Amino acid sequence: MKAIILAAGRGSRMKHLTDNKPKCLIELHGRPLLEHQLSALTEAGIEDIGIITGYKRELLAGRELHEFHNSRWAVTNMVSSLTYADEWLKNEPCIVSYSDIFYQSSAVIDLMQTPAKLAVVYDENWLEIWGKRFGDPLEDAETFRLDSESHLVEIGNKPKSFDEIQGQYMGLLLFTPEGWREVLRVRSEMSPDDRDCMHMTGTLQRIINAKRVRIRALPYHGSWGEVDSQSDLDVYNRSVFDDNVN
Repeated sequence: MKAIILAAGRGSRMKHLTDNKPKCLIELHGRPLLEHQLSALTEAGIEDIGIITGYKRELLAGRELHEFHNSRWAVTNMVSSLTYADEWLKNEPCIVSYSDIFYQSSAVIDLMQTPAKLAVVYDENWLEIWGKRFGDPLEDAETFRLDSESHLVEIGNKPKSFDEIQGQYMGLLLFTPEGWREVLRVRSEMSPDDRDCMHMTGTLQRIINAKRVRIRALPYHGSWGEVDSQSDLDVYNRSVFDDNVN
């Protein structure tokens, strides 16, 4: 199995921290976020790792990663960036990781072992992290609802209450060729402008609505986090995550 890290965007919410480098090179616990991801992926046994570059691609060179370059990174979103790795995704299963997160290898192994055509990992205990990051945890949370067989039925909408959140999507996925074909199919039904601005969760919701491929959701209980701001870095650098971050 191969892995693809999505690292094309600048991460403008990090403000001056990404003036001179991609977001994935911001350091957490003395190491770039990218190094945390690479550690988790290689510990899970993945040797072939690709990276989708865009902003300041030259700073991501020299890491023995297969580069897929999105020259339109400034005007496209995450799913459009992922299409630049189509040659991998259409031929074999691939783990796909956001580049602004950290996690342990167990999350990757769970995805590698599932028989699902498309799968995500999620945190059931998300409120513990969100409570540290935000005064109001609902401020940045998204809906995440499952059916009785742990398949996604809703993702990525603005929740009105905690009842709509059974966990939080982490930004770590598995695409098989069958699952990737469904991504391309739903994108083909959209206008070019809509395709360029579509978020990953919006794409997953369209797949759910189409009812052709079910998305399996796998619970994860290890250390993880997403880094959207300087305050996030402060939270993770001083918190209980210290002992468990890769």
